[in-house]
Amino acid sequence: MIRITEIQANQVTEAKYVISAVAQRIFVPEKTVQEFYDILEEEGELSDVDNFQKVYVENCGLFLAVMDNDKLVGTGAVKKLDGKTAELKRLWLLEEYHGQKIGYQVVSRLLDFARAQKYERVWLQTSLKQERAISFYTRVGFYKIANYRESMDNYSMEIIL
Repeated sequence: MIRITEIQANQVTEAKYVISAVAQRIFVPEKTVQEFYDILEEEGELSDVDNFQKVYVENCGLFLAVMDNDKLVGTGAVKKLDGKTAELKRLWLLEEYHGQKIGYQVVSRLLDFARAQKYERVWLQTSLKQERAISFYTRVGFYKIANYRESMDNYSMEIIL
């Protein structure tokens, strides 16, 4: 049974592995998930997940875990950029769970949270390599905007709440 809950400290490692597993298939299919996870750890790319309480929760945000019974299968988060803008982050779902409306449920919950926090818009950055993600975000109501910061993810989107 799928449940979407706030992430707990004991789920951080599992969440980072899910993020790594999904991203590895997109960005470095020639590497193993463990090799990619190790690279991300070495580069500190997942430090926001390690520090989810400070980076998200204490920053007027929310970090969610998607659970299939006791197995973590996806993540999604939103955090404050400024008084009017939140940023959607870490939306990852294991591929075998795609097509079940789970991503929509996660995004809906995050957007509802952002509205409750009185944000006016939500921004996100993704990569052009993530064609499925861009298509998904477009169906949800996001549209392309100019990049709002320098990043490896070179495709920025926005939704007005």
